[in-house]
Amino acid sequence: MVQVLSSRVLVRPADPERSREFYGKALGLPVYREFGTGPERGVVYFLGGGFLEVSGRSAEPPTPTLQLWLQVADAAAAHEELAANGVEILRPPVKEPWGLIEMWIADPDGHRVVLTEVPADHPMRYRPGI
Repeated sequence: MVQVLSSRVLVRPADPERSREFYGKALGLPVYREFGTGPERGVVYFLGGGFLEVSGRSAEPPTPTLQLWLQVADAAAAHEELAANGVEILRPPVKEPWGLIEMWIADPDGHRVVLTEVPADHPMRYRPGI
């Protein structure tokens, strides 16, 4: 069995500065570390229990098979804040049939980002014996 000690998702944007503005300023993700210098420098952001690294550059379009799933405490508040920050909202918060509240946005390259709220009464919050 492989013991995973840490993990991160790597994004290779078409325009690194634009993506750093999106993840660092518009979404307000805190920086874990930065490396390199100048416009090609890499930034690793905290994603709750994981990390998102924005580094390098890609001329390829994003793959629709990759989506970021970010759990937030309050999807409605996130919607208001992101809309005020000029983030394009693909779909406002909606309670899904499976009980989660999800909203969709996209990063500057078109990678879909799903912001999810887990309501207090959802089974994902149930911890037997706690």
